Amino acid sequence: MPFTYLSHLECSGCGTTHDASTWQGLCACGQPLLARYDLERLAEHVSPQGFASRRPTLWRYHELLPVTDAEHAISLGEGVTPLTPLPRLAKELGLGRLHLKDEGLLPTGTFKARGASVGVSRARELGRRRIAMPTNGNAGAAWATYAARADCEALIVMPVDAPLITRSECVATGARLVLVDGLIGDAGAMVARAVADEGWTDVSTLKEPYRLEGKKTMGLELFEQLGWRVPDVIIYPTGGGVGLIGIFKALRELQALGWLSQPKMPRLVAVQAEGCAPVVRAFDNGDTQTSPWEDAHTVAFGITVPKPLGDRLILDAIRQTNGCAIAVSDEELLADVRLLARLEGVFACPEGAATVSAARRLRAEGWLSEDDEVVLLNTGSGLKYPDAVVAEAPILQPGEPIPIELVGSTAG
Repeated sequence: MPFTYLSHLECSGCGTTHDASTWQGLCACGQPLLARYDLERLAEHVSPQGFASRRPTLWRYHELLPVTDAEHAISLGEGVTPLTPLPRLAKELGLGRLHLKDEGLLPTGTFKARGASVGVSRARELGRRRIAMPTNGNAGAAWATYAARADCEALIVMPVDAPLITRSECVATGARLVLVDGLIGDAGAMVARAVADEGWTDVSTLKEPYRLEGKKTMGLELFEQLGWRVPDVIIYPTGGGVGLIGIFKALRELQALGWLSQPKMPRLVAVQAEGCAPVVRAFDNGDTQTSPWEDAHTVAFGITVPKPLGDRLILDAIRQTNGCAIAVSDEELLADVRLLARLEGVFACPEGAATVSAARRLRAEGWLSEDDEVVLLNTGSGLKYPDAVVAEAPILQPGEPIPIELVGSTAG
């Protein structure tokens, strides 16, 4: 039985097929390529029950991943993050069934480890040992880490305002780090020059087809954890949108395999910040693609993407599942960082907390009902964003009594 059932690559725009055995970037039409598998043949040899006995990493789904040989799978144990019930938060929001898929427990502290593991593995397998990418921070840190694991070189360009810890991760793992006084698009332009002039391989978001395959495993895991069924709604923080696109791709593949126990699709919700919401604007206007967001700014730095390359794919995933797109304020999502931690003990990143804010809004508007089963995606650990919560506390001298209002307080 082969390690993968990868058959070819297909353009998400014009439908042109491409050879998957050689390195490919974008299609000639400028749109991202998608990995396609021989699902009919796969279904003859693999069953979902077989995954349960395999190691708890994303590579348990290797037949649906693009790497052709197990020896090329670069891993740090990523995958199989918990699907945690949130009963107290559910009560607070007026929902009956609420779960959190917590990606903050992955290597490097974010869901970016998934795309890096599969993307670096496939790049190395195809002979690409020098990779370059622009990043808002976490993706660069993850790809630098997995490049080090694979004995590859990495050039990482990020905005100077990116989280400081992501700089340290890149430096610690030996990547070549460059900061730009601008946004992700400015970083992308610098990477494009390095690719053209110095021969680096561009692994920017959706400019190669394999990061998406790693992100897809969030969907595969979620459905396995629910007993190969789907929830009513999945709420996802959306910048470049690869995670949302990947979950939708996983759904389509599982449907084609006949592995989902329900014919329906979960409604997919893209959450953005009010300071950078190109997908929300395009969705509300009925557009098929986004227009660049001017003066983009939000504390949820990972979703500060003024114009995602995969905008057509994001909007298509939302509309095909009868989902929606919603923007929340920085004030809301920062408050929900603390609410989620206080009620459920989960210290989420600001992007993850934005899904709580979105669920509250959608429940108040009646878009969500009390009976809906809802899954929130937390894409990273709050420990990577220490400035998201101001830790103020009284400073006492040795022997000084603790203030009575603190000693006498009880947990709510």
